[in-house]
Amino acid sequence: MPQTILVLDFGSQYTQVIARRIREANVYSRVIPYNTPLSEIKKFKPIGIVLSGGPASVLIKGSPKPNVGIFNLGIPVLGICYGLQLMAKMLGGKVEKSSLREYGRGKLVIIKKGALFKDLPDELTVWNSHGDGLTNIPKGFRSVARTENSNFAAIEEPKKKFYGLQFHPEVEHSQKGSEIIKNFLFSVCGCKADWDMEDFVNVAVEQIRSQVGTNHVILGLSGGVDSSVAASLIHKAIGKQLTCIFVDNGLLRLHEREEVKKLFRDHIPGKLKVSLAGSLFLKRLKGVTNPETKRKIIGKTFIEVFDKEVKKLGKVDFLAQGTLYPDVIESVPIGGNPAAMIKSHHNVGGLPKKMKLKLLEPLRELFKDEVRDLGRSLGLPENVLMRHPFPGPGLGVRVIGDINQNRLRVLKEADAIFIEELKLAKWYFKLWQAFCVFLPVRSVGVMGDERTYENVISLRAVTSSDAMTADWAKLPDSLLRKVSNRIINEVKGANRVVYDISSKPPSTIEWE
Repeated sequence: MPQTILVLDFGSQYTQVIARRIREANVYSRVIPYNTPLSEIKKFKPIGIVLSGGPASVLIKGSPKPNVGIFNLGIPVLGICYGLQLMAKMLGGKVEKSSLREYGRGKLVIIKKGALFKDLPDELTVWNSHGDGLTNIPKGFRSVARTENSNFAAIEEPKKKFYGLQFHPEVEHSQKGSEIIKNFLFSVCGCKADWDMEDFVNVAVEQIRSQVGTNHVILGLSGGVDSSVAASLIHKAIGKQLTCIFVDNGLLRLHEREEVKKLFRDHIPGKLKVSLAGSLFLKRLKGVTNPETKRKIIGKTFIEVFDKEVKKLGKVDFLAQGTLYPDVIESVPIGGNPAAMIKSHHNVGGLPKKMKLKLLEPLRELFKDEVRDLGRSLGLPENVLMRHPFPGPGLGVRVIGDINQNRLRVLKEADAIFIEELKLAKWYFKLWQAFCVFLPVRSVGVMGDERTYENVISLRAVTSSDAMTADWAKLPDSLLRKVSNRIINEVKGANRVVYDISSKPPSTIEWE
C-alpha cells in the first residue's frame, strides 16, 4: 500500500481537484466522507489529512464536522477554505460572518514563508470563495499570509504541523497552488512520491475481478476516451466475460457508428454488439425541452436498451460505464456530503432506481488526464486518448430546446466542419473540448439576393486540465472566419454563427 493522504470531503466542488493535485505529485490520495469514523481513518494509516472546502458555514448549527480525534493522530493536517475555518473553530479560534466577502482572484501577501510557502514569491494571485472569515486564531497558531480583506489567509501551528489556507490552492487560478500543495506533501508530511498509474492498474484489475467474480459484464462503448479505456481495463481484468455494446441513440456525431466499429476492431479485443435505437430515443424526446428531463429520459432509455440486449445475450450481471469523478461531483453529493447539485449526469443521476444490472465503474475516481495516462499504460493509441470529451446524452444536450431530425442534421454537419478545421489548423489537440451548439433561434440573413430566416450555431472551445474549471479558447480570427463561412455556405438551415466566450465558472462547459 503506497503512502496515503486522506482528503476529507465537506462537499466542495473542488474536493476531487485536491485529490488530483496530490496524485499529480505521485502521491496516493483517497477521498472519504467528512464523517468517516476515526477507527476507519486509522486503518488507512494516513501520513497526512486535508480538510476540503464546502458550501456550508461553520457558524450554522449542524454544519458538517469531522471527529475531533483527527487532530490527535500525530500527523499533519491541512485545512482549505471551509477546512481552515473548521479546524480553527474546533481548536479554539473564532470565525465570524465577514462584512467583505472574498470571491474570485485576490492578492496574497506572505508574511512568513514557513513550510507551505518555501521557495515561493512574497506575493501571489490566489482564488478565494468564502463569506465567513477567521477573526481569532487558536492558541499556538500564527498568521503567515494575508489578503486585502483577511489577516489570516494562511495560518500554521508548526509544532503540531497544522496548516490552514483560506484560499483554494488546488484550482488553476491560484498562482503556485500546486507548489504549495507539494510543500505540504514533501516538506511537511515527508511523502516519497511512490504512486503512479501502474499502481492504479494493478489495484483496479484486482478490484474488478473481486467485484465481478465469474459473472458477465456489458459495457456501453461510445468510442470516446472514457468508455474505450474502461473497456480495455475491464478486458484486461476479466477477458471474455466482457461484452461491449454500442448504442446508436441517434444523438451521435457525424459518422460516429462507423468510427466506433473501426476503433473496436483495431484496438480493443473482445465482443462488440451494435444496437440501433435512434428512433426510440427521438420518439421519447419529442417535444421535451427541459435539459434535466432530457438527461433522465436518455438515461432511462439507455438502460432499457441494455436490458433488451441482456435478454439476447443470456445471463449478464453488471453494466460497466466510464463514469469519471467530474461526472460524480457535479451530479450528486458524494458520500452524503452537502455538495450542491449543478446538473445530473446520465451515468449517475439519470439511472432508474430499479435498474436490473449492477454498476461497474472502474474509472469513477479518476480525472480525464488520469484516464488518458491509464489508456497509455494499457496500450491504446493517442488519437483515441486525445479525443475530446463527449457528453453521455450526446447531442441531446447540444440541441437547445426541442430535438428533431433536421436540427440534429444541422448540428452534426456544423460540428463536423468545426472539428475538421480545428484539426487542419493544428488547434484540436491544444483544446480540452470543442463543439457546436444548435440554438433554437432563427435569424434573418441574406444569401445572394434572397432573404433567409434560419438557425444559429454557437461554437464552443475551451482550455482546461480537469473540466472543473475552464477558460474559453482564444482561437485565431482567421480560423473562426473560415469555420463560420463554411458552416453558413455548406450547412443548409444555418445562416449565423456565434462564438461562446464564457468561462467556467460561472458558466458550465456544456450549455445544458
